[in-house]
Amino acid sequence: MLDLAWVRAQFPAFSEPSLQGQAFFGNAGGSYACQQVIDRLHRFYTQRKVQPYSAYEASRLGGAEMDEARTRLAAMLGVARHELSFGPSTTQNTYVLAQAVRRWIKPGQKIIVTNQDHEANSGPWRRLAEDGLRVVEWQLDPDTGLLNPDDLVQLLGDDTALVCFPHCSNVIGAINDVEAITRIAKSAGARVCVDGVSYAPHGFADVGALGCDVYLFSAYKTYGPHQGIMVIREDFGFELPNQGHHFNGDTLYKRFTPAGPDHAQIAASAGMADYFDAMSLHHGGGTGAEAARLSHDLMRAQEIALLTPLLDYVSAKNSVRLIGPSDAATRAPTVAMALQGNAADVAARLVPFGIMAEGGDFYAQRPLQAMGVDLDKGVLRVSFTHYTSMAEVDQLMAALDQVL
Repeated sequence: MLDLAWVRAQFPAFSEPSLQGQAFFGNAGGSYACQQVIDRLHRFYTQRKVQPYSAYEASRLGGAEMDEARTRLAAMLGVARHELSFGPSTTQNTYVLAQAVRRWIKPGQKIIVTNQDHEANSGPWRRLAEDGLRVVEWQLDPDTGLLNPDDLVQLLGDDTALVCFPHCSNVIGAINDVEAITRIAKSAGARVCVDGVSYAPHGFADVGALGCDVYLFSAYKTYGPHQGIMVIREDFGFELPNQGHHFNGDTLYKRFTPAGPDHAQIAASAGMADYFDAMSLHHGGGTGAEAARLSHDLMRAQEIALLTPLLDYVSAKNSVRLIGPSDAATRAPTVAMALQGNAADVAARLVPFGIMAEGGDFYAQRPLQAMGVDLDKGVLRVSFTHYTSMAEVDQLMAALDQVL
């Protein structure tokens, strides 16, 4: 069982006076940062904020810390060090990747996207249609919001170059079986790109075991700094044309970062590995890949225990439409609700009750429209992670009673 008191002690936000009495349910938009990340970022800016990889001490230590972040996070994700790259955001990383795919794809081939995705893993691919590329949509079920793998099979063919889909939707919350879907896509000879942004906060996936060619997520939603993290497997990465400086083309993790690295943010990302290692050791586990797997399981168990009563509560509300599945074990603790009124207004009415949440479309207009949600009203989204307490979930449900 997760030691929640220990977990919350790792996050300064929970002892910050200005946040006392407020329950944070906006985690899907960005999590609190753990102390380990904050410490590394502060140290880098105060001691190592120089051009890295030179011989003098501050420069050498700065470069070493950047390398440490890549090495340790790659191990936790089950991939090689050079297969992990950093960029300004997942949206930016996907856009750069799409430009490489535009030059790689053969005439007559197609890309399959979904309408379940956040726009970051949808818009950059769809925009390629403006250049004449074929982009086909794998559509969700409008009642459940789920993707049916049988529908993907009908879309696949020898002409499929790439299949793009989310590990988990940021409004529907359903967790897709990445390993199974990847097998289906690869049986047709397609490459696979997975948006893991909405899944990664709930535990790092073993990307190596999933089998996909690309896996993207955002560090600022996994208790870290504002960076996008992209895993691209070596064979695909070198098959695609270089998008970085010509002299960086032989280094895989530099091929898709044309803007260059953000030294401090990358170095601070090692703090995420510090946190998961510390969590694992505190609960009797090891470090590295073992820590990633144990922390994943501890986090998911805690989240499912808290999500179950919340889903039961929402499902019983006649004035609310729950978006996505009602089984906590099959979804992330990201709960979107279609209301009778404007969702942003309801979110504002929750503030006096100490609830931090949001209303809107959350860059997910396509899935919401497909499910018949009025975009002018949007959805109320409440999202939490393993550091949320049952008392805070109770506070949320009591507040919802007052505003719904």
